[in-house]
Amino acid sequence: ENYDFYKSAHVLLGNVEADYKIHGFEDLHLHANLAGEYTTGGEYNTNNPQSTYGYYYGGNSENKEKKYNLLATAYAQYTKDFNKANHFDIMAGYEYSHMKYWGNQWSKQMYPNTWEGKNDKGEALAGTVKSFDTSRWRGQTYLVSWYGRANYSLLDRYLLTFTARYDGSSRFADGHRWGFFPSAAFAWRIKEESFLKNVNAISDFKLRLGWGKTGQQDTGKEYYTATYAKSTSLHHLYPIGANNNGLLYRPLAYNDELTWETTTTWNVGIDYGMFNQRLTVNLDAYYRKTTDLLSTTTIAAGQNFDNALLMNAGTLENKGFEVAITGRPIQTKDWFVELSVNAAYNKNEITELAGGRDLMEAGMKVGQDQAITYHKVGKPANSFLVYQQVYDQNGRPIMGCYVDRDGNGTIDENDRYFYKNIIAPWTGGFSFKVSYKNWDLGSNFRASLGNYLYNGYAEGVVNTKEICSAKGYYKNTTKDIAALGWTSYNYPLTDYFVQNGSFLKCDNITLGYNFNNLLKGGNYKGMSGRIYASCSNVFTITKYSGIDPEVNSGLDNSMYPRCRTFLLGLNLNF
Repeated sequence: ENYDFYKSAHVLLGNVEADYKIHGFEDLHLHANLAGEYTTGGEYNTNNPQSTYGYYYGGNSENKEKKYNLLATAYAQYTKDFNKANHFDIMAGYEYSHMKYWGNQWSKQMYPNTWEGKNDKGEALAGTVKSFDTSRWRGQTYLVSWYGRANYSLLDRYLLTFTARYDGSSRFADGHRWGFFPSAAFAWRIKEESFLKNVNAISDFKLRLGWGKTGQQDTGKEYYTATYAKSTSLHHLYPIGANNNGLLYRPLAYNDELTWETTTTWNVGIDYGMFNQRLTVNLDAYYRKTTDLLSTTTIAAGQNFDNALLMNAGTLENKGFEVAITGRPIQTKDWFVELSVNAAYNKNEITELAGGRDLMEAGMKVGQDQAITYHKVGKPANSFLVYQQVYDQNGRPIMGCYVDRDGNGTIDENDRYFYKNIIAPWTGGFSFKVSYKNWDLGSNFRASLGNYLYNGYAEGVVNTKEICSAKGYYKNTTKDIAALGWTSYNYPLTDYFVQNGSFLKCDNITLGYNFNNLLKGGNYKGMSGRIYASCSNVFTITKYSGIDPEVNSGLDNSMYPRCRTFLLGLNLNF
């Protein structure tokens, strides 16, 4: 009765696609696609300041925005079999993408008991405005690409692939917006060689080699260019005029050399099958080197800029392997059983940082904007740099009590140590499918081992003095956090909040029944179909104390709980 919030939007979508084979030269065909989206909408909020929560936040607000997306692609593809031994497939194309948005917002905060509405007697109330704020924004981003691919097959045994992309993105500094990303791959179907072709026990044997570069443009910004901000502080005005109130437009932090993050990968792989593919094994080993690593880090104080700058921070190496095994041990008229398991190991390490540095902030901030993850040469990327928590005889963490790791009798920055990182070294999963006559049952599981995350929710509610907030409402917390008895938020850099996020998840379970010839009669052959029941996000096994350990950013502070879904479905074929 005291709070109203709603959204509305209108969306226009369109797409036109054309494919043309040239008459008399059918080996060449042209393809084009044009797609667009235009959206206009808003959010509208009314909050009665006489309500408990609204006492400090009451008022009206409106947030409107418009945006459009435009995507255009065109490519030509040429395929030719010159003879039974030689096959060519060549393609070249262009892609253009543009997204633009603009909007405005206003909010009006009201004093309590002066609500712009009616009281319980139906009498109009004259509102008194506490504050009135307005803002406008706009942004846009471009991504354009030239690309090509060439495939060549000899005797259907030796396969070569070459690709190249030349990408331009508005997310980087002028003069550094283009990146070139080539790749090459070779595959040898050893099974087709004469010495293995008649070996029935081996049904597939392929060797794969690959090399390539990929680009990363996720800077968090749409259009990167030098910008200026109007100063609103009395301390940032020109001494002009009688009141010394000359308006100042100050430059914001800008990196005029910001460019693509580039990852170069070398890999080797083997595909192996036995007993007519009843057992298959896929093995891959890789080495990846990432240069110009994108990261936001603190810059030197004393400049007329923000204290953080997006930059190409350094070099990162990843080494690892992946294995996948699939077996079909039972294949009879009535029974079918398939089991699959996969596992991957990855080790990453910072090998170089910009400017010859040894240490650099990685971007995660906790508490009162305090950095907690860092890149350090010789350490994994996004490693936590924290104080070592001291515990009492009951195993409870003591507020503000840390280990004096350097033994100088004082707790200071030198006592912080590197403890874990957000990337899991081991990941994997397994699945099974069992069918008996018309019935089938299947399930998928995923696992992550050794990943750690910062429990920002626990840190944000650890102060028991604030469970009953001074703003007049109760904050949510849990019994185990309240039992700590902490009376301050001022200790966010402890390793107590860096928690093991390893997990095993059952993603889904599905049970189904297939039927044929239902309602058959006369010349009517009946209908076939399938009825099934499934459950997704079935369960999670973890020691993590938060809501969900699957947080890609490594910072758990705004997770919306994933729902468990039950589904009953029916498919009919007439």
